[in-house]
Amino acid sequence: MKKVTLIPGDGIGPEISEAVVSIIEKSGAKIDWDVQNAGSDVAQSEGDPLPKRVIESIKRNKIALKAPVTTPIGKGFRSVNVRLRKELDLYANLRPCKNIEGIKTPFQDVDLVVVRENTEDLYAGIERQIDENTAESIKIITRKASERIARFAFDFALKNGRKTVHAVSKANICKLSDGLFLDAARNVANDFPNIEYKEILVDNLCMQLVQNPSRFDVLVLPNLYGDIVSDLTAGLIGGLGVAQGANIGDECAVFEPVHGSAPDIKGQNKANPSALLICAVNMLKYIGETAPAAKIEQALYDVFAKGRVLTCDLGGNATTTEFRDEIIKTMS
Repeated sequence: MKKVTLIPGDGIGPEISEAVVSIIEKSGAKIDWDVQNAGSDVAQSEGDPLPKRVIESIKRNKIALKAPVTTPIGKGFRSVNVRLRKELDLYANLRPCKNIEGIKTPFQDVDLVVVRENTEDLYAGIERQIDENTAESIKIITRKASERIARFAFDFALKNGRKTVHAVSKANICKLSDGLFLDAARNVANDFPNIEYKEILVDNLCMQLVQNPSRFDVLVLPNLYGDIVSDLTAGLIGGLGVAQGANIGDECAVFEPVHGSAPDIKGQNKANPSALLICAVNMLKYIGETAPAAKIEQALYDVFAKGRVLTCDLGGNATTTEFRDEIIKTMS
């Protein structure tokens, strides 16, 4: 029995967490959930949206499944996601994007992976108010973090039969910071002669992704560009409702969907749990529960392909619980 930290989150988080946990239990996976609440409600009751007990749980269990947590825009507490990544040194954000049968999209033959540096760049949160009309944010790029994420990307490519790694930057403008990122990536590329190394500017990449996404394989990016591009690539395969994500470090890994907490539909039993379920499948594979993972994955894709029981964001009218029950029925 593997102990796994479960962070149900807020907004639609608890609803989709309940659905996913039910599916995992029916799959036969041997998981002992260590439930740790975090987010806006916890901030009100405990004074911190990410209490120390949550961090300690993940450090103890080494693995976590996390539902979305609301991040206030322009004010309020700092992102729980950013704090988790910093405190646990989850330096690699892994976002595979591949077409799924039954999910309608104008783009075909998409099969790429976004590898995003997770700990620095503008997301380091170094900001100051210069005066009432001027604010300043500092972009931090270090050789250590850049080489580490580049090596992660090349290792991933090598282990998963990928052929090409593109390093993405805006080094024509940010010559020092993004220039350092590219220099680090080039140095790492020398250690992987069997993987083709290419470079592309982030604005050009965005254009080419919506013209011919099938030409790309593995993308490695600094934090901010990676955040934006990974949502763009999610759009290529049907949206954030089916987009998977994982934050991985040397000691711990947190698997989480990339969509928000959607407080506007909280409690309405209409949220799509697919993204969290796909993350859970990858988590099960990561901890060696491969048979239950394959069982869930096949059932989910069968439900997608049949197209009869889908949530509203996927073009259907099923509730969260109806969608959950259909997957469980398909597994049995």
